[in-house]
Amino acid sequence: MTQTAATQGIDHVGLTVSDLMLSLSFFTDCLGWEQFGGNPDYPSAYVTDGTAKITLWQVKTDDPTNFDRHHNIGLHHIALKLPSEEALLSLFKQVSEWPDVVVEFAPELSGKGPKKHCMLYEPGGNRLELSYDPR
Repeated sequence: MTQTAATQGIDHVGLTVSDLMLSLSFFTDCLGWEQFGGNPDYPSAYVTDGTAKITLWQVKTDDPTNFDRHHNIGLHHIALKLPSEEALLSLFKQVSEWPDVVVEFAPELSGKGPKKHCMLYEPGGNRLELSYDPR
């Protein structure tokens, strides 16, 4: 059964963050992404790594509810791919030392491998996976 999809991939992912400036700094200063826009009226920033695009949106409450991937419907995590195992290990070291990043687990095999990955929470509270798959 061959069917042509009505869509053409993901244009961008929008994330609500607890602190827009902390998240923006993480993506641009730590990960090396570039800001390509934003909206000052609904504080937001748009970032890209040249392939993926993420829009960061400031939460509009002083008492936000953290997402629980086990009990809520919504974003489980975003997985960002790395070009090599060395790049994964190097970036993990950098992000694990970044202020307000919470590491869930360090690089390890995903299942039986050969893919390797790690999980962390960026400063705005969203769960990110960094992964390398040699296949």
